[in-house]
Amino acid sequence: MQEGSTLGGRLASVRKRRGLSQCELAHASGLSLSLIRKLEQDSYGHVRLETARKLAAALGVTTSALVTEPDAPVPAPHSAQQWKPVQLALEGAHGDEPQEAPTLEGLGRSFGDVLPLLAATQFDAMGAVLPGLLNDADTLITLSADSTQASARTLRSQIRQVAGSLMLHNWQFETADRAFTLAMEDASDQLRAMSVADERCWGLIRQGRLSETMDAAFDLAEQNEPRMTAGREELAAYGKLMIRGSMAAVRDNRPDEAAEALRLARMAAAGGRSDFALSSSPWHVFGPVTVSAFAAESAMIQEQPEAVLAIARQLSGARRPKPPPLSFRLDVANAHALLRHDEKAVGILRQLRDERPQWFPRQRYAADILAKIIRHRRTLTAEIRDLADAVRLPI
Repeated sequence: MQEGSTLGGRLASVRKRRGLSQCELAHASGLSLSLIRKLEQDSYGHVRLETARKLAAALGVTTSALVTEPDAPVPAPHSAQQWKPVQLALEGAHGDEPQEAPTLEGLGRSFGDVLPLLAATQFDAMGAVLPGLLNDADTLITLSADSTQASARTLRSQIRQVAGSLMLHNWQFETADRAFTLAMEDASDQLRAMSVADERCWGLIRQGRLSETMDAAFDLAEQNEPRMTAGREELAAYGKLMIRGSMAAVRDNRPDEAAEALRLARMAAAGGRSDFALSSSPWHVFGPVTVSAFAAESAMIQEQPEAVLAIARQLSGARRPKPPPLSFRLDVANAHALLRHDEKAVGILRQLRDERPQWFPRQRYAADILAKIIRHRRTLTAEIRDLADAVRLPI
């Protein structure tokens, strides 16, 4: 195998070009010498983006120059089987024909019932309902014409987008990408297309495809740069893409590009004044509070825990149609863990586990936070052990 064809080979090659020893790279990156050695020998296993970014920052290269694999666990074999009905429904493989022909109003109400399940991260319930909704949407489009068919296609685009989001939460990347491709085909206007692209970019980040995320987000945002007369929906669509590009850039060790994109997102949010739910994807919210939550994520990636907690204090009690993203609460927990505020960090993780029993076990980030807490403690409380068990963290 040629040098540079694996992460270890690429890491060793760049380190040598920089004239650094393994010991010097360990010191510059804040990682252990033993970890550097294992990485260069390709004997470490899965490498998180957090680790790769530290190495990239120490070497002065982009993260994607070192690693391109998904920042995600490999799903268990039975996981794909669990979501097979959603996959088949996306491909138009219908089950039994409905006893009554679906209506646009009925389909809209049924889809509205799914959105609270998404907000509550009740993935199993969503998986049970979505195949029927996708099938009904296909049937309705086949039986309809003119304006009813156009409205049905718009609704199917949203259903497909939510199906893609569900698949991303469960690491089913191929099925998610297929859902977004189909949702884009049904998108009735540019705002809906930008919403689908935004969610697809989130999936690209989860797969470690950082350069691709930046290209997709920034190019589409540039093509749809808001005019002076733009309304808040246009500003939000642009701002959300800027956020996605910024989050990819900061992970790719491009802090200047990340900061500029976040600045533009903040300007777009100021134009809309307060946070609001988007009409093109009402399960999403955009506004100043949303941008601040992602600013905290950027600060956490750059290991600035004090900045994260400062943002959390600013947002405490902020008015918003929906709570900040769950990932924001993990960022706050991580900041506390880095500052050795174990009790506060554990308290946040406990709340998330109790509130989101299906979401929490899927979070590698939560496991990473717990691992940090465990490393600097001599004894582990029963609560820490229970949390570690919830995220399948060996202790």
